Amino acid sequence: MLSTSTRLRLLAILDRVAKGHEVSLSERVYVHKFADRDQTVSSWLKRARRMQQQQQSVDLDSIDNLINDLDLGPSDPNSTFRPDEDDLGEWFGGAPSWLGRS
Repeated sequence: MLSTSTRLRLLAILDRVAKGHEVSLSERVYVHKFADRDQTVSSWLKRARRMQQQQQSVDLDSIDNLINDLDLGPSDPNSTFRPDEDDLGEWFGGAPSWLGRS
C-alpha cells in the first residue's frame, strides 16, 4: 500500500511522462521500483506512456479511445506487430517439432 505522499509524487512524475515533459533518471528509477512491485502503479505507468504516444498522433478514433480507457493497449511502441517487417513463420520457427502441423 502506498502512502499519500508517495502516491502523489508518483502521480506527479507520471503526469510529466504523459505530457512529454522532462523526467530525470532518478525519478524514472523511482517509478519503476514501485511499478515492479505494485500492479496499480504499473498500470499508471502504462497509461502515461500511451498518453505520451498519443500526443504524437492527433487523430484517434473511438476504438482507440476505448482500448486506452480499458487499459488494454501496449505501453511499448516497439512491441507491436508489423506485418511488412515481421514474419510469423520465423517467430514460430523455433517451436518444438511436436507443435508443427501434422
